[in-house]
Amino acid sequence: MADPLTWHRVQFAFTIIYHYLFPQLTMGLALLIVVLKGLALRPGGEAYATAARFWVRVFGLNFAVGVVTGLPMEFQFGTNWARFSQLTGGVIGQTLAMEGLFAFMLESSFLAMLVWGEQKLGPKKHFAAAVALFIGSWLSGVFIVTTNAFMQHPVGFTRGDDGVFALADFWTYVLNPWALAQYAHNQMASLVTASFVVSAVGAYWMLRGVHLEQARLNLKVGTIAGLVASLAVAFPTGDLQAKLVARHQPAALAAMEGRFESGPRATIHLIGQPNVAERRLDNPIGVPFVLSFLAFGRFDADVVGLNDIPQENWPTSIELLYYAFHVMVGLGTLFIGLMGLAALFRWRGWLERSRWLLWALMLAFPFPYIANTAGWMTAELGRQPWLVYGLLRTIDGASPTVHAGDTAFTLIGFSGLYFVLGLAFLFLIGREVSHGPEAAHA
Repeated sequence: MADPLTWHRVQFAFTIIYHYLFPQLTMGLALLIVVLKGLALRPGGEAYATAARFWVRVFGLNFAVGVVTGLPMEFQFGTNWARFSQLTGGVIGQTLAMEGLFAFMLESSFLAMLVWGEQKLGPKKHFAAAVALFIGSWLSGVFIVTTNAFMQHPVGFTRGDDGVFALADFWTYVLNPWALAQYAHNQMASLVTASFVVSAVGAYWMLRGVHLEQARLNLKVGTIAGLVASLAVAFPTGDLQAKLVARHQPAALAAMEGRFESGPRATIHLIGQPNVAERRLDNPIGVPFVLSFLAFGRFDADVVGLNDIPQENWPTSIELLYYAFHVMVGLGTLFIGLMGLAALFRWRGWLERSRWLLWALMLAFPFPYIANTAGWMTAELGRQPWLVYGLLRTIDGASPTVHAGDTAFTLIGFSGLYFVLGLAFLFLIGREVSHGPEAAHA
């Protein structure tokens, strides 16, 4: 507990996990708002316009809290991780600066037009503002994911004798294959979150018997988008991401599966408990050959185990990585099943009368947040013990002059502040949902 590095990692993990609760909804909602505004341009599309107004207000509240919670995270690059920033700032500073200068400004500017400018802009220009908001929101994701992808699979750089990284080829850096796969996977996961939230609000109104037209519309849009996004998270985006991990981060793949022995026809484990001390997976239930196929496209492919990797290169928290990965995959599978069932019931005209399914949709909205958090934990824990994979160890990137006590003290402060901020956010969102879409129209 006296180790500063441990506290640096815990503080950054806390702030970034809390912060990402908000962007994952705004990015998904940005696309759904464009869909709603586009449908509102059709004759008789006022119901879609009303829905769009409501979700723009929710977007605005979510965006505001996301900005507030993102600021401390940025400062930690200079406080807790100053050495990392000094060594890699010549590369990752490019995309982090572009995110703030271009994407954030674009998103925030057009959000103001969406919230207050509908009557002055008119339907078509207001739709164009929604498209610009969507571009800004998803462009922000491009820059952030590209930055993270460099840490996972560094390309497009040079490194001097002093260890400092410099950008050598901008387009190689931006078009990093890891970044392209990770971005697609991340954006589809954010659409899952937004779709579940939209479906949950529609189910809530339907169960209460209020705002029935809007409830049906939200259920329609939410379940269709949710099914498409849930399938896309698994394939092709998740499949492509898994193959990149297998090729470039074999230690991460082995830890994610609790695999210690190498060999062909590898089993994928549905459940089990990693026993690191004895180098085995306890109580496993698995499907033979499937891991080899998912990782390399062949059932007889050899998959490396942790025993054939130097222990100093193992992920530093194998148990947490294993469980985070399995939570992510397990919930993702359940999402496909739930949204598939909801889409079937809506197509057959049963959804509005199936109170048990409406309850399931209403209560399911927290689980995409859990799955997204588990997914990012999988990515970041799998990269350990490296900050830049294979090149810069985490221990070499921390600030040498920031002590454990300083970091622990500020973490307590962040926890209290974020707790109060979270309560205020939930109150405001709850009030919007209780008032319904009419409040957005006023």
